[in-house]
Amino acid sequence: MSTSMTMRRALAAPGLLCAVAALLVTAGCGQPPAAAQLFPLEPGRSWVYRTVTELEDNTRDEETITLRTLGKDTLTVEQAAEPGPAWHRHSDGGADYWLRADDTGIYRVASKSELDAEPQPDATRRYVLKAPYTVGTQWQTDTAPYLLMENTNFPRETRHRHPAVPMLFSITAVDTAVEADGRRYTGCTQVQGNGQIRIFSSSVGGWRDVPIVAREWYCPGVGLVRLEREELVGSSGLVFGGKLVMELVEES
Repeated sequence: MSTSMTMRRALAAPGLLCAVAALLVTAGCGQPPAAAQLFPLEPGRSWVYRTVTELEDNTRDEETITLRTLGKDTLTVEQAAEPGPAWHRHSDGGADYWLRADDTGIYRVASKSELDAEPQPDATRRYVLKAPYTVGTQWQTDTAPYLLMENTNFPRETRHRHPAVPMLFSITAVDTAVEADGRRYTGCTQVQGNGQIRIFSSSVGGWRDVPIVAREWYCPGVGLVRLEREELVGSSGLVFGGKLVMELVEES
């Protein structure tokens, strides 16, 4: 599978955006005002992102990803640790996921890949944003090294061998501005995530800790506007990483 397709499927889910992300609803109720402003999910909304991936092997990929909110589904006890209604988001990369919001924040409760017949429940809440939406608020969630590649293993993607890497997220700025696709957005909330993974880089470099850094901007009435992710190894014969930038180019 190409690096482009791998990133398309991986980053379409939250955490990244995981994520995306990146990438809600109060069970049985409407969205709280803050959540609705920073991560709107009313039915019919869509977001188109341009992603640019630059790897340390000097390859570069550019593509677009479209996310859509399909409406509210009711999840069963088999589909979510906390059954009940949740907003359903779909990515044209083949990923589906379900989100909610309450007084604690905005979080994912289930996801489904192209290979899954039914939604797969998250063991615990996977927060996209955690309340209060003020500087210093922190939370932890697992991520995967989506950009790291290993020349001596198959499949090459390191995430197949390290699917869960703890990452600490924090709100670093509020009421800030950000640019995406030539447009300027104001009143935004900025989030930064930091983690690291220990890998064997080469016979010369030995074992090293590779930092994983994510920066995300959520803007009122729009949602996720920009995401940056870095997994940089430096000089290494066995493993290489890269950086990714995802920008909003269209929303409706």
